[in-house]
Amino acid sequence: MLASMSFQRAWTGGQRGLSHLSRIKANVVSKFRITHLFVVTCWNIANCTGCCWAFSAVAAMEGIVKLGTGKLVSLSEQELVDCDVHGEDQGCGGGLMDDAFKFIIKNGGLTTESSYPYTATDGKCKSGSNSAATIRGYEDVPANNEAALMKAVANQPVSVAVDSGDMIFQFYSGGVMTGSCGTDLDHGTAAIGYGQTSDGTKYWLMKNSWGTAWGENGYLRMEKDILDKKGMCGLAMDPSYPTE
Repeated sequence: MLASMSFQRAWTGGQRGLSHLSRIKANVVSKFRITHLFVVTCWNIANCTGCCWAFSAVAAMEGIVKLGTGKLVSLSEQELVDCDVHGEDQGCGGGLMDDAFKFIIKNGGLTTESSYPYTATDGKCKSGSNSAATIRGYEDVPANNEAALMKAVANQPVSVAVDSGDMIFQFYSGGVMTGSCGTDLDHGTAAIGYGQTSDGTKYWLMKNSWGTAWGENGYLRMEKDILDKKGMCGLAMDPSYPTE
């Protein structure tokens, strides 16, 4: 079993970003599970140090592209890892989802995973890759507001930063994650839905980037609407999503 610090060095790399207010309009269903399982692609294990920001941003982008076009396209995380290496984003050294969205916009989109496959390491940027999909902008969900996050997730997958430093997160194996954890954001995930168990426990459905052997086939459920406005493991502190 890996020690906590070794685990973080091996798997995380999200960096803290700034939040900005945004206006979100959505019809929210509060009692039933809302998921975007069919607008996110299957797994590509992020086993390089610090690539989670790229996987989080791509998951959110794949979702909005699917919802807008009806086509589920697996996009290239490796293009972000290799080419988005300015400012906070430094490949497998860590990065921010918002900065990834900025790069995607400036780059004119991302190519497909098959055209630019994942290698789990920093590589030389392949300039001139053909874009398969793009976005026009991004929005930050109002910070520390799970109700606003729910409105956003009702519309599309949302990039979410969490504190993955606690054992409760690192070795999660199933069920709704409850209890206490930190809020030192260091890991990027994607919120793709929310729901409620038969005993009334509300939860967020999250897509992680550690492969199907982790959690519930690579997904996790985190307790929703807790007393701390930052959300469990800080999930409500700095969420964002791409726009078309």
